[in-house]
Amino acid sequence: MPSSSVSGPDRRLFLTSLLGVTAAAAGLSGCADSSAAADETASDAPLASKVPAGTSLKISSYQNAQQLQFKLAGFRDLPFKVSDWLNIGAGPDVINAFRAKSLEVANNAGIPPIQAHYQGFDAKIVAINITRKPNYLFATKPGSDIRRVSDFRGRRLAFSQGQAQGVVLLRALKKAGLEYDDVKLVPLTSNQFLTALQSGQVDIAPLANTQAPAYLTQYKSARTITTDVVDLLSLLWAPVSVLNDRAKAAAVAAYVPYWAKSQVWTYEHPDEWNEQFYVGTQNLTLAQAKAVTALANKPLFPPRWDEAIRWEQETADLLAEGGFVKKFDVSELFDHRFESLAAKAVPAEYRR
Repeated sequence: MPSSSVSGPDRRLFLTSLLGVTAAAAGLSGCADSSAAADETASDAPLASKVPAGTSLKISSYQNAQQLQFKLAGFRDLPFKVSDWLNIGAGPDVINAFRAKSLEVANNAGIPPIQAHYQGFDAKIVAINITRKPNYLFATKPGSDIRRVSDFRGRRLAFSQGQAQGVVLLRALKKAGLEYDDVKLVPLTSNQFLTALQSGQVDIAPLANTQAPAYLTQYKSARTITTDVVDLLSLLWAPVSVLNDRAKAAAVAAYVPYWAKSQVWTYEHPDEWNEQFYVGTQNLTLAQAKAVTALANKPLFPPRWDEAIRWEQETADLLAEGGFVKKFDVSELFDHRFESLAAKAVPAEYRR
């Protein structure tokens, strides 16, 4: 696990260590205008009205949640074949899987597409679910005296610039009036956060609402700090190479409505989801599962992506201000052929 922390000008130097695995694997130079990306421009051809027979997709399903949602919601006769459900969730892992062509559609937050663009990999957003309530909170190491975000000054903060947790942290610092130089950012990926907290490597780490109950049960002297900072976007995205394939693009278009409906099903059946997923697969107690579900966002699928694009631009600009990426126009990350598909698939109360 990385042990260095960064603040001030040095924060630009830790990009190499944070992204080293991805960059080394792909032979990247870290700029968005690589020849590979330049050769792949998104198709603007109309989507096929029917998925050609034999078309398949490899879809992410972190902790096997997506296929469980499909199973419980009764989605069995899909108009395409799912050749693989991959237990991949973290943005850097998704980008690597996209590059390796082992994954074709993924569910992430808003920041991985920005990171992929910065690394020179061409991919597009095809569906948006707006989240209005925080999905993350800040957890302290055991025995910490930190009680509010303003107490983060001078502390070591777990930071993953390629994942939702990273932008939540940056937005929280900005709202509290803290500069990057006021804190020490420790480059980690989200699957390292718990270990870093437990060992005292960091003072603070952003944890998903689903992670906090078990952590607080194990470490009585730790605490959590809640804020109203949200990561607005939960999205589906896919490599441009996939979207330029007419059959694959049709399958992605067919998948989007099922994805939207599965989010609605989960929201409307909390008791069954608690038992089947949180208790059955995540080893939470029923009380812990209910506490997590109580914080769940109502899924909201906008017919137009204007708000999502504004938010994505704010996020990219925030990262650029810190020297983490280069400034660019995020509108190129969205494939508007898919814009209304999710909203059309759900009842009116879930369109926003």
